[in-house]
Amino acid sequence: MKDLRIVFMGTPDFAVTILDALLKAKYNVVGVITAPDKPAGRGRKINQSAVKEFALKNNLNILQPTNLKSEEFTDQLKALNANLQIIVAFRMLPKVVWQMPEYGTFNLHASLLPQYRGAAPINWAIINGETKTGVSTFFIDEKIDTGEMIFQETIPIEADENAGSLHDKLMHLGSELVVKTVEEIIKGTVEPKPQVDFEGIRTAYKLNRDNCKIDFDKDIDTIYNHIRGLDPYPAAWCNLKNGDETLEIKIHKTEKVLEAHNLKNGQLVVSKKELKVAVTDGFLNLLEIKVQGKRKMDVKSLLNGYQFHKNCKLL
Repeated sequence: MKDLRIVFMGTPDFAVTILDALLKAKYNVVGVITAPDKPAGRGRKINQSAVKEFALKNNLNILQPTNLKSEEFTDQLKALNANLQIIVAFRMLPKVVWQMPEYGTFNLHASLLPQYRGAAPINWAIINGETKTGVSTFFIDEKIDTGEMIFQETIPIEADENAGSLHDKLMHLGSELVVKTVEEIIKGTVEPKPQVDFEGIRTAYKLNRDNCKIDFDKDIDTIYNHIRGLDPYPAAWCNLKNGDETLEIKIHKTEKVLEAHNLKNGQLVVSKKELKVAVTDGFLNLLEIKVQGKRKMDVKSLLNGYQFHKNCKLL
């Protein structure tokens, strides 16, 4: 096999760890493709992707196309003369891009494909109460996350796992799997297999305001999983009706209290040290929340300085 020349495409922190692993394994990364810089925050300061910041520190060749189909970009890509492309948390690629290298273009996805194809596989695995997940490498085709499988690795999802901790576990597991995949491609031992769809495949839909809102009429496990599956980001949210005031709150951490009661779902029970919300089958003891206009804090700190009125509730 010829000397390997890799183009890496990715944007967030998750992708940085994989790119770092490739460099530490002494692979020749001839180009890094990442999202264009964009203004962010109140000051509209220009924000660079995590991958770009890492690539700059490591003196890597960077391209930031706005249009992946443009002749200018495809010419730049061809000029890199890469024979393998690796994609981690990027965008959907046009055929002219993914079919370019001799040894193909493979993607790392943070789920056990074909389960959880889509934008937010880590979050949805927890939201849906899965007890295991993993990472998959596969060759890209015309559709999203449907290409021929190369390798998978599985890990358990702990009962109190949140999206942040699972993200980090899968990021490190994924870096190992990408390096393994490259090694096997070099050896010529990869035998990709078509993904086999089955009844009950779940999709990792893009997270939005609607699917992040808490429904307190759901059962206690469903609500608990929903909250931890969205922690720390983007966070499950609801409204707090407190006297004449209605505020938006984000709930980051809770614990289940299985206990009979006759309160309406969403009713808050406030004491000096605890803030509990009534749900079917018991209560969720709120541990960490962010009230509109305040920073995220543990509930004990909030109770020290925030006045909850009688009959306050979550909507």
